[in-house]
Amino acid sequence: MYGFLKNLRFFDAFFILFLLEKGISFTQIGILYAVREVITNLLELPSGILADAFGRKRALAFSFILYISSFTLFYIFQNFWLFMIAFILFGLAEAFRSGTHKGMIMDYLNLNDMAGQEANYYGHTRSWSQKGSALSALVAGIIVLYGGSYESIFLYSILPYVLNLILILSYPSALDRPLEPAKNKKGSGVGTAIRMLYELLKKPLVLKIIYSSASHTAYLRAIKDYIQLVMFNLALVLPVLVHLDMEKKSGIFIGLMYFIIFLASSSASKYSSYLANRSHYNMVRLTLLLSFLLGAISGLAYDYEFWIISLLAFAGIFILENIRKPLLTGAIAKQVPKEILTSVISAQSLLRTIITSLLALAFGLLADNFGIGISLLTISSFLLLSSLLIRTRLQL
Repeated sequence: MYGFLKNLRFFDAFFILFLLEKGISFTQIGILYAVREVITNLLELPSGILADAFGRKRALAFSFILYISSFTLFYIFQNFWLFMIAFILFGLAEAFRSGTHKGMIMDYLNLNDMAGQEANYYGHTRSWSQKGSALSALVAGIIVLYGGSYESIFLYSILPYVLNLILILSYPSALDRPLEPAKNKKGSGVGTAIRMLYELLKKPLVLKIIYSSASHTAYLRAIKDYIQLVMFNLALVLPVLVHLDMEKKSGIFIGLMYFIIFLASSSASKYSSYLANRSHYNMVRLTLLLSFLLGAISGLAYDYEFWIISLLAFAGIFILENIRKPLLTGAIAKQVPKEILTSVISAQSLLRTIITSLLALAFGLLADNFGIGISLLTISSFLLLSSLLIRTRLQL
């Protein structure tokens, strides 16, 4: 339910279109995205340690209050600098949420003698998150169709986040504080968490898992909203719903396309561990390379206005991310002590935010100067070549 409600961000399906409609350039969009990631970056590790030491429920509740504040600003205001404040609040919310709920899931499994089920369990919970995204996109399309504006979807997004806030406060208190004094060791709380985290991050395998997960997620976070422009251009040329104005036509079309993509992503997440167990290949590396290749294909197709090919390739990146996420979350859970799991996941998110901010800035600058297609082709090709040169062997 947490993941389902969290992903009812009705504005997500039209975020880039909303910003462009308000006169925000691609470079400014890149700056806004980068600022959000930098804010998250600065507080990622401290917020994870604070959540472990002082209460995960409080950290999650605070993050949802920040999200709601951000949505309200997007609804009310319409200029770059006020959007900057909204993005900062969103970044703060991400910092306090990231990793915290995963840590609670892993503790729940441990308390219920379900250790070893991390990838399978998280795959199913993420599947419900993707169902939330699918419904969110469909509802958002209907809102735009009948409401005729992008602003109103921010207002509608507040309700599921209020419900999620109530849900979080109802969680059992046993999951609130995972840290316990370690046997044969002095000290506990924040000091213990920092020392254990430092020792753990010196292990090469843990670092490889963190890097592999962070790099792909950062790539998707930096580019994912630009799929809306592919959908918009495809909606322009399709000879359907011609009686509607362009905003309403694109609204229902984009909502339907996102709905299909997220349903496919939901199935991918649910069966990711099944695929990995029956594959003779290194699924983590294979999906990473394939995703960057699809990005390059999508960018090239966009530049030549092959909208269907561009959309299918772009959608493949979403699906591959949802195959990778449960596998890598399970891998981290196997390598990391449960009492500092939230802190380690926050360290992974810290690396992700650094990469995302750099990619978002680069994407915006390239898009303003050379176009969306060339920007996507260039960044995807660079990451593909880098990944081929850097061999990361993870046996999951």
